Amino acid sequence: VQLQASGGGLVQAGGSLRLSCVASGTIFTANSMGWYRQAPGKEREFVARVSDGGGRRKDYADSVKGRFSISRDNSQNTVYLQMNSLKPEDTAVYYCAAARSGFRWDSWGQGTQVTVSS
Repeated sequence: VQLQASGGGLVQAGGSLRLSCVASGTIFTANSMGWYRQAPGKEREFVARVSDGGGRRKDYADSVKGRFSISRDNSQNTVYLQMNSLKPEDTAVYYCAAARSGFRWDSWGQGTQVTVSS
């Protein structure tokens, strides 16, 4: 599975960004998809995930609930992360991930930088 993430950038606090991750080399609907992030000097942490197929199950980290929304477009082999009301503490490199079984991630994208200025 190859994952290509994009959409990061520099935004002011309170602003919005939408990240995209295009998957190839796999049957997209068979994969659960997720987003993680890693800030400088910190461990990589879970952000959001969506189940395979129609994506009926969605889970979020407490720190992003109500501000971020994950979705998938199976016709485009793409998973999105809509990020609203961004805070400086959201600054990190964001990675997308794919799992062929449950939420056991076995493929990772290259990451896209999100920087939120105060």
